[in-house]
Amino acid sequence: MPLHLSDLLARPDLGLSASYDVPPRLLARTIEAATVSDLPAPGKWLQGGELLMTIGLLLPEEPAACRAYVRDVAEGGAACLALGLGQGLPYQEAPEPLVTAAEEAGLPLLTVPDEVPFIAVTKAVFDARAEEQRALLQRAFATQRRLTAAATGDGLRPMLAEWTAATGVGAAVFDPLGRLLSAGEPAHRTPLAQAQDLIERVAARGLRGSASSTAAGQQLEVQPLGARRLRGLLLLTGRPDDAARSVVPGLVSLLSLELERRHLRDEPERRRRSALLSELLADEDPAAGRARDILRSVGLTAERVRGVVVAGGGAGGRTGSAAPDAGAGAAGAADGAAQEMAADLALAMPGGLVRVVDGAPGAVIEAVVGEDLDIRDVLARFAPRCPAGIGPATAPEAVRVSLRQATGLLAVSRSSGEPAEARQSQASRLLLDLGDRRTLHGYADTVLGPLDLADNGEELIATLTAWLETGGAWDATSRRLGVHRHTVRNRLDKAMDLTGRRLDDPDDRFDLWLATRIRRGGASATGADGRPAAPPPGR
Repeated sequence: MPLHLSDLLARPDLGLSASYDVPPRLLARTIEAATVSDLPAPGKWLQGGELLMTIGLLLPEEPAACRAYVRDVAEGGAACLALGLGQGLPYQEAPEPLVTAAEEAGLPLLTVPDEVPFIAVTKAVFDARAEEQRALLQRAFATQRRLTAAATGDGLRPMLAEWTAATGVGAAVFDPLGRLLSAGEPAHRTPLAQAQDLIERVAARGLRGSASSTAAGQQLEVQPLGARRLRGLLLLTGRPDDAARSVVPGLVSLLSLELERRHLRDEPERRRRSALLSELLADEDPAAGRARDILRSVGLTAERVRGVVVAGGGAGGRTGSAAPDAGAGAAGAADGAAQEMAADLALAMPGGLVRVVDGAPGAVIEAVVGEDLDIRDVLARFAPRCPAGIGPATAPEAVRVSLRQATGLLAVSRSSGEPAEARQSQASRLLLDLGDRRTLHGYADTVLGPLDLADNGEELIATLTAWLETGGAWDATSRRLGVHRHTVRNRLDKAMDLTGRRLDDPDDRFDLWLATRIRRGGASATGADGRPAAPPPGR
């Protein structure tokens, strides 16, 4: 317990007396130290909370001067003023001007009898402070032992419950996205609304620091949890005393160990989900029901999904050259970093369909997420400064196409320094807007002219367009057009025969895609000079 002024007055061996009727609130002041000074203005030498003792050698007798002296002592932070009395000393009792000034200033004034030396008072103060420190350490050790014993149990709640029982301070643990994992008692299961902002601020900084604030008169403190990566966040609601404050680092360590243990325990489930994603992507044309069943088995029920690819080679997704004798170690470290990042993303993405695959120049992370997920926010938090491509939203059975487009956007992301999203890519529109509309449509007529002359030309062009837009997925094209996949193949074979092109030739495929895009209306409605363009010949 802290040493109060009333405790000193209650000790008969010191014989201290109050010079006036000191109010209880002043008697409850905490004494931090004891010191002696006969300076006429000792305030600047004080730190606060002291019992200042003096024999009044230079004490002024005029009321105004006494008030100035007392004001200096009080403003210096002294908890109490004590005047030594006795034979051979300036005073045998407290002078009235000093008593009046002390009472007016609200500064307790004590007298020390002749038979009690100042050193006895000083030793009493510091002995009490030492005892207070011993009691604080004992309570801290006892709390730490209780937490350590609770850590051998199952999960976070035993530790949080022991902490709250021992300290009276509420505690709750959240995952890196701010979702509640566990709380010490029911009263703290739901965080204060004001705590959400604090949690998000600390989560954004990772393991680099904590933060605290006050809301509705209650102190809030958030500490990051984890060894090498952020695994969670600890919210403390209340004001820990000195003993509890000294145990906070131990609580943080034990909770971090538990979250790391949980992370390792979840590894088999992450591997299972990675295998499910590989199974989903292994079939070039998966059945719609099968694809949806795989997604639903992990809780991903979105009607439309998108593919996401992140370069996980470390240092912003770029891999540097390593020394020959360190190449394997560097590659292993990069792969380990990619695996850790993939685990973080799996935690943040509903369904957790994430896998790490070898790529060039390093490992890449592939994921399938629901269309409604704010994927940019997730990437900013768990893959900052890493090149990332975000594919367009597609039906579950066509997610390979979305992933393929996301992979193609990695180079764009490396150049722009931010995630590149397929639906926001303006590359093709920019290319089309650069040309004159007549020229562009002349180009499209050159490529697709043979199909225009065919009896079923519109049908052939529509089939070709759908096939190109689905990334060459036969089943997806047949479902979009409502025809059998063999019909799709027959139409495309005829279209290639008429145009003299080949779908497996990259140049031919690009020409066909650009021509169909122009026909679909990708070109601007204005000419190169910015004025409305005339319709193309024959149209």
